[in-house]
Amino acid sequence: MTVLDPVDSNQFRTAAQRTTRRVPTAHPDESAGQALEAMRGQQYDCAAVLAVLSGDQLLGLITIERLLAAPPAVPVSQLMDAQPPVVAPATGQERAAWKAIQHSEPTLAVVDDGRFIGLVPATALLEVLLTEHEEDLARLGGFLKSASVARTTTVEPVLLRLWHRLPWLIVGLIGALLAAGVVGNFEADLAEHVLIAFFVPGVVYLADAIGTQTEALVIRGLSLGVGIRRIAGREIATGAILGVLLGTVSLVVVGVIWQDWQVAVSVAVSLLAAASIATVIALALPWIISKMGKDPAFGSGPLATVIQDILTVTIYLATASALVV
Repeated sequence: MTVLDPVDSNQFRTAAQRTTRRVPTAHPDESAGQALEAMRGQQYDCAAVLAVLSGDQLLGLITIERLLAAPPAVPVSQLMDAQPPVVAPATGQERAAWKAIQHSEPTLAVVDDGRFIGLVPATALLEVLLTEHEEDLARLGGFLKSASVARTTTVEPVLLRLWHRLPWLIVGLIGALLAAGVVGNFEADLAEHVLIAFFVPGVVYLADAIGTQTEALVIRGLSLGVGIRRIAGREIATGAILGVLLGTVSLVVVGVIWQDWQVAVSVAVSLLAAASIATVIALALPWIISKMGKDPAFGSGPLATVIQDILTVTIYLATASALVV
C-alpha cells in the first residue's frame, strides 16, 4: 500500500479527524455471501467499501458494487484491492481528499504502520473538497482567509459596511486636512512661483498609483500565504526603478515644455523619492493591519493613501522651495 506522508499544518484538519470506525469489515477467509449477511441490519457511518482485516492490519478494500456482483462462495480475499490508496492519520485533509479523487475511490482508508484506523466517508471527502475549493478561490481573489467570511463581508448590511469602512476614511479625512496644512506652509513660495503648483496633483497621483499597485500585490500575497519577505526586496527595487524612469521622463517633458529646469528637477527628484517611499508604505501597512487581525483590504488603502499624500506633498514642495526659490 502507498501511504501519503503526513503534513505538518495547523491550518487544516487531519485525515484522522475525518475518520470513522463504524464501517463494514471482514476476515480474509470469509466468503462474499458471509460478508454481505454480516452487514445486514447494521448501522454504518460509511458502507461504500468493505475493509478486509487480519486482526487490526488492513489487507485490502472491496467496493460494495464488486461485493454484490460476486458469487456468494468467493472468498473476499480474491475480491479485494490489496493496494488501495491509504493515508497516515496526520495527513492533511485536503491531500487526503485529492488522494481519493486521483484513485477514483469513494472513500479512503487511514492506517498507522499498517494498523487500520478507519475510513474517511465520501461525504467528508466532498465537504473537504468544497471547503478547500472555496478557500482557494477566496485566496486567489485576494479576499479574507476564508470564503465564508469573504462572502459575509460582501453581503453584510449597510451599518456593518459603514462600521468597517468609516473609521479608516475618517483617518483619511484627518490626513487630507494635514496635507492642506502642509500646502499652506508653502503658500508664499507657491504665490511667487505658480508653476510649482501645476505639478502637485501629478506627483501625488503617481506616488499613489505606485503604492496602490504594491498594496494589491501584498494583500493578494498575504491571502495566498506568501510572506512579506518574499515580496519586499523586489517591490522596493521596482518602486525605485519606476521613480527613476518617471522622474527622467518628467525632467525632459517639464523642462522642454515649460522651460523651467529648476521646477523640472524638483518634479524628477520628488518622483524618485515619493515612488520609493510609497512602495515601502504600501508594503508595511497591509502587513501591520493583517498582524492586528484586521482585513487589510479595508484599512491599508485609505491609510496608505493619506500617509503617501502627506509625505509626497511635503517632499515635492520642500524640494521645489530649496531648488526654485
